[in-house]
Amino acid sequence: MKIRPVLSLISVLAAGVSSAMAEPAIERLLVTADFSGEDQQKIPASVSIIGEQQILDRQASYLDEILNAAPNVNFNTGASRGRYIQIRGIGERSQYAEPINPSVGIIVDDADFTGIAGVGTLFDVEQVEVLKGPQSTAFGAAALAGAIKIKTTEAGPNQGNKLSLSIGEQNSWNAGVAYGNAITDKLFYRVAVNQYKSDGFIDNIYLNRPTQNLDELTSRFKLKYLASDNLTLDAAYQYFDIDNGYDAFALDNDYKTRSDQPGFDRQKTHMLSLKADWSQQWGNLLAVASWSDSDMDYGYDEDWTYVGFHPEEYSSIDYYFRERETQSIDIRAVSKPADISWIVGFYAKSTEEDVERESTWSSPNFTAEYKPDNKAVYAEIKWQLTDALRLTTGLRVDSFDIDYSDNNNFVETVDDTIVGGKVVVDYQVSNSGMLYASVSRGYKTGGFNPDERVAAAQRVFAPEYNWNYEVGYKASFDEGAGTVRIAAFTMQRRNTQISDYDLQFREDGSATFIDIIDNADNGKNNGVEIESNWQVTDYATLFANVGWLDASFSGYTQADGTRVAQRDQAQAPKYTFNIGAEYQMGDSWSFYIAADGKDEYYFSDGHDELSDSFVLVNARLKYHLQNWTLALWGKNIFDEEYQTRGFGGFNNDPREFFETPEPYYQLGDGRQLGVSADYRF
Repeated sequence: MKIRPVLSLISVLAAGVSSAMAEPAIERLLVTADFSGEDQQKIPASVSIIGEQQILDRQASYLDEILNAAPNVNFNTGASRGRYIQIRGIGERSQYAEPINPSVGIIVDDADFTGIAGVGTLFDVEQVEVLKGPQSTAFGAAALAGAIKIKTTEAGPNQGNKLSLSIGEQNSWNAGVAYGNAITDKLFYRVAVNQYKSDGFIDNIYLNRPTQNLDELTSRFKLKYLASDNLTLDAAYQYFDIDNGYDAFALDNDYKTRSDQPGFDRQKTHMLSLKADWSQQWGNLLAVASWSDSDMDYGYDEDWTYVGFHPEEYSSIDYYFRERETQSIDIRAVSKPADISWIVGFYAKSTEEDVERESTWSSPNFTAEYKPDNKAVYAEIKWQLTDALRLTTGLRVDSFDIDYSDNNNFVETVDDTIVGGKVVVDYQVSNSGMLYASVSRGYKTGGFNPDERVAAAQRVFAPEYNWNYEVGYKASFDEGAGTVRIAAFTMQRRNTQISDYDLQFREDGSATFIDIIDNADNGKNNGVEIESNWQVTDYATLFANVGWLDASFSGYTQADGTRVAQRDQAQAPKYTFNIGAEYQMGDSWSFYIAADGKDEYYFSDGHDELSDSFVLVNARLKYHLQNWTLALWGKNIFDEEYQTRGFGGFNNDPREFFETPEPYYQLGDGRQLGVSADYRF
């Protein structure tokens, strides 16, 4: 794996930074997920923003298709889509019957979709913001590792309307329309509807048909009402209908499965949100309320084969059905900018989730009820100490009350009060250069492993804490034609929550897994992130985003009794990069190309299987004609084979009598080519 082009580009950018600087003339990207609402170049934190044009250039319809553009961000499939996300090496990899406390928050506009990221579709999205490191002041326990916000287009004047159509290999097509207008001079609306369908890249050679079958509907309706000169009201309804197949693992680790009962990955979500922004002489009073209701079904053919495949075969399925309802309210007072400015707020969230597991090996079906309630108060104060020097402090106190019960007569309550916050100092070294240093503390709640087979000593796991120490530098150069952002961090994790599994064997020799969460003593995550963009000429733009990560944990005993003194954390590749260029060929033609690279990494903390390192190249050739954009595009154009999920330590092949342990992989998509048309009006 050669990364010399990355290093060369970084050296060029570094040289550019040392040249004469001026006030940036490039587009300003505002961070809306953080309290500040500041320019990406001004906010004293590591934040990646993937804008609408980049989403289009990557021909991305779902969140996992853009995450490789952000350094030190990884994801795991274990489902039809890569919805389990890790930031700086921290994050979950799967969820089965167990309740889960996610490490990465997922926000869609004003609604919290943490833990139900199947709704991460990208039509009519203005930008995706990736905030790295603990975000406890703003998001509490939902953002131990960071947070991702998907910001869709608001209702309002001059937003622009669009029609989009894309056709690609694998019988893939994507069609969407977004339209908004004024009802009166004070009331505006916007409607967006998008449908994506694809056979996918998995062929079932037993059923003789594709079984991935992606079918994803996104719809939104938004209203904005200018009630008075100082009061703005926003309302939104969002509906997602995800109906995908899940048939991923093959005995021969290829794209050809043999399942006779292919799995599924489905989600239907209704979401309502209301926002009021009331301006006062002292500042603004903001209130956001949201409600969501989701039905989520997930299941797979556990034996990966069909009846009659082999005399030593077994046949089983494993299905999970969830119903989740969530209500939340966030009330916040924000002062006007001044030498001393402040934010104080109150947050409350209540969730009720019912789970039913249908499995060949259990009767009756497993059922559980999970009720987490969360209340928090938070505050942030900014002191403008001098014209160039600023101090920011934040504090949040979260109270959690989690009730759990299931039909195995396991009843448990978790009651935690946890404190997090941050201290940040930033200094403007010039009109276009800034240094910052920060200390932040994140956390996630404790919990329990409800499976009836789990040993008593592994029933309950403790809360995890994360101290993040970070320094950074941001600047523009070449008279505003380029930007660079550099962040270096070290994270100290305490009571690190480790995802492991207890591997057991049935009487017929087939393997079964009991997923558990346990605590290791300590975890250390050190790294560097560099993001840069440079418009070299009027026609050519270069970009390079590079991450380096060294993440390990120590002091842990695996489920099989093996003592782990120290090892690398799972899903934490040493390096990630996204490099590329866009070239304007005259008034009408332009070309985009980008390479996403990632080092090998452990799939899990509970076994030693590694992914391969890989580089994926995406490209798009565009033709602009007035309001039209026509494009030829390619994803993974060199047809690189890579893995997105892996298991080890068992054998699931009856041809080998379930004896010799083998690695098994869920593979990523191969080359896909297509055409698209976009009309703006």
